[in-house]
Amino acid sequence: MAVVRSRPLRIVLVVLGWLWVGIAFIGIFVPILPSTGPIILAAFLFSKSSERFDRWIVENRYFGGIVRDWRTGAGFTVRAKVIAVTAIMLSFGFSTFVALRSTHVYFRAGMWVLAFAVAIYVVTRPTKRTTPATQRTAA
Repeated sequence: MAVVRSRPLRIVLVVLGWLWVGIAFIGIFVPILPSTGPIILAAFLFSKSSERFDRWIVENRYFGGIVRDWRTGAGFTVRAKVIAVTAIMLSFGFSTFVALRSTHVYFRAGMWVLAFAVAIYVVTRPTKRTTPATQRTAA
């Protein structure tokens, strides 16, 4: 991907990229906040704004595999899909039943439509095959 030429736009994209890296980092520790989506978005923003940060995220020990798999079209593992859909449903459930309880019913219904749309998107992405060496054995 080509880096944009406009310096002000590159700065905005880098700042947004780091914002999404921060959200992904928090998602590692907060179970209802996913980290895969934000890291993919950060990688996209870095690919448009900074070759150095793009290389950093692709080679990153923790996030690099996700980014490389996404870029090659390998998809997500079944485990990642289950975690993502669970996090989506829990976070939207909390939002609509607790945080947004006093809002209009149509707004909350719209939130659920969005949640299901995102979940469907995640489920319909390619499923990454695991090799026998990486499969877990039953204990």
